[in-house]
Amino acid sequence: MGAYLIVDVEDLLSRLQNRAFAVDLHDLATRLRGNAALAAGLFSPEALKAVAVADWTKFRNSGNASIEQVFEGVGFETFNMPERRHIADALIIQYFSFDPEPVDELIIVTTSTDVTTLIRRVKMTRNARVRVWADQPPQIDGVIFQPLEAILGIQSKTVALYIDFENIAISLNEQGYAVNLDRLIEGLNAHAAAHGQITRMAAYAPWGQRGSLPPLVDDMGREVSDEAPSRLALANIDPVFNLPGKNSADMRIAKDVLADSAQPNSADIFIIASGDRDFNDVFGALRARNKQVIVWGVRGSTSRLLENNPSLQVEYLDDFLSLHRHEDVGHIYAATVATPAGSANAFTPSQWSSVILQYDRLAQLTPGDGLPAEALQDQLRRVNAVVSDARAKDLVSQAIAMGILRVVQSGTTRLVYPAADHSIVERTRLVRDRIVLRVANTLDVRGWEYVNYGFLLKGIAMDRELDRPGLNIDDTWRSDWVDCLVREGILVREMIPHRHNPEDLVPVIRLAAGSPVLNRPARPSSNGSTASYDDLDTLEPDEMPRQAETQAMMKRIIVSVDQFTSYRGFTWCPLGSLHRRLRPFDSGVTFQRAVEWLTELGAVRIDEYDNPQSLYKTKGISLVNSSPLVQEVLQERDTFVMSLLELYEQRLPISMQALSRETNLTDAALDLWISIMQAENVLNPVQGKPGLYSLFRTHHTVNLVAEARHSS
Repeated sequence: MGAYLIVDVEDLLSRLQNRAFAVDLHDLATRLRGNAALAAGLFSPEALKAVAVADWTKFRNSGNASIEQVFEGVGFETFNMPERRHIADALIIQYFSFDPEPVDELIIVTTSTDVTTLIRRVKMTRNARVRVWADQPPQIDGVIFQPLEAILGIQSKTVALYIDFENIAISLNEQGYAVNLDRLIEGLNAHAAAHGQITRMAAYAPWGQRGSLPPLVDDMGREVSDEAPSRLALANIDPVFNLPGKNSADMRIAKDVLADSAQPNSADIFIIASGDRDFNDVFGALRARNKQVIVWGVRGSTSRLLENNPSLQVEYLDDFLSLHRHEDVGHIYAATVATPAGSANAFTPSQWSSVILQYDRLAQLTPGDGLPAEALQDQLRRVNAVVSDARAKDLVSQAIAMGILRVVQSGTTRLVYPAADHSIVERTRLVRDRIVLRVANTLDVRGWEYVNYGFLLKGIAMDRELDRPGLNIDDTWRSDWVDCLVREGILVREMIPHRHNPEDLVPVIRLAAGSPVLNRPARPSSNGSTASYDDLDTLEPDEMPRQAETQAMMKRIIVSVDQFTSYRGFTWCPLGSLHRRLRPFDSGVTFQRAVEWLTELGAVRIDEYDNPQSLYKTKGISLVNSSPLVQEVLQERDTFVMSLLELYEQRLPISMQALSRETNLTDAALDLWISIMQAENVLNPVQGKPGLYSLFRTHHTVNLVAEARHSS
């Protein structure tokens, strides 16, 4: 009678570990061999051919050679198989190809299809039986499935984990650790599973309460405090809200633990992740209900009463979480911040941003080379960036450890100031300045009292200064930063009635009193002096390419509005339609910037006009014909059109070279006017003849210029 037991050791051990079965390895191997002999009806286990297959080389190299020795010691033949995909072929060749007798009993301990494919390939007797011992049945007909735990007679204890998240986060932070949420979640899950099968995990904290927790970071060093509840939920840890303060969390945890432990199917092991001693009554109740109690604390922050309690098993989070120190996180962030990775690597507002922004606000009132650390802490507390003086002190200390703040001693006073070259400081200030500048310019140029929230987001989206890795990712990113500046008291967000429907409220933004005054370039004047066309949208005074681009757009707008109003007999042109027409030439904020400058220079007027096709007024743009700028641009256009007419009437080809001779314009000016004429349908490219254009002689503007020339 041929009887075989094939044990897939790697699969077996990983399954037991995942299901938190804590078993003695020698006892496990003995039970497998003995129960297999009994199931096969053998008088002795020696009559059973027992094979333990694994990549034993890997076990030896990792220092687990004793596992192989255990199986050999209880009568298994160990078979080394490095390539799992060939495991069935190797077993057939080694054990079944040369066996003259068919197999009566085949028992396979695995859930892997790499091994179960063996079943159809082994030569069996007519009444042979095939058994699979695993934690789930195989998709094979005629196989006897038996649960592994029933065969081995082992049971898994169940575990419930209750995390006083506020307590452990603050404790880890006070001990110098940066609270890495990724590693925290991974470590809590893995260490709880090592004690048994997890039935419940819950984390208690004042989720969403600004400044109640120390900054939570991810593996990239970015703060992810706002994402904590969702990340915990994805890891099957229930985020439970409680008010700030340890008493609130303690009472909520105590209530839930006592209620859960009273249930008939409650967990065998209760783990409380907290260093507070206020759970003594809860621990006593759990022990009275025959529950095992484990306390997870932080070294140096765990109550002595808990550590000295002989009935409690105390384990330390800092022993198994592998967290970095604060100063190390600063280096990690500096090394990764330059790597673009889309929205997953976005630079979002953080508690460190609050430190920088509040320092700058306070420094406006008390200029100098630094501020006392206590003054900055008071400012953070005053604007509710943190919930307590202790949290403010801790946040400033952490910013110093990360290199965000630097310290200088002035006599007996310790002064702090932001490190301007630190990436977090530099980016926070850049985003703040660009948003504040955009709000200030829009209010100034347009004479508004506020900026529409959606209008502001669109303007920020077109800001080239924010075209950097991790910045200006999407509207969510922009909203987060605008809301951050509102929280920090730099902007004010209000809800006002909609102009067309007073019952509908819309969000608007304005500058808060005392907002930082940015050093914008000098404003232009309309007295004929040369204007700088780019100072509405940049802090840099020498952006010549953008000035030329804005100036070109101003000419396009004047020509396009004049043609529209002249041809249709209107006094104004819809602003939205004009933008759609000129959008191919708008590389970002060029159109908006050009309109703002035309308004500032008195060349156009933006207003709400009665629209005969709508019940509501339409925002439109009209030319101020008396403006020197409008007259100058229209004169340039008419002169260029006359040059086109000269070539047309002489039957000469209209080309770049011919126009250059006819107009004496520079190449850049000539390119611009040819482009404008094409956009306005005055010129059209000749198909099949690159560089040649045909004149639309009956075009309205061409006719007007021709008539004016003849009348003169």
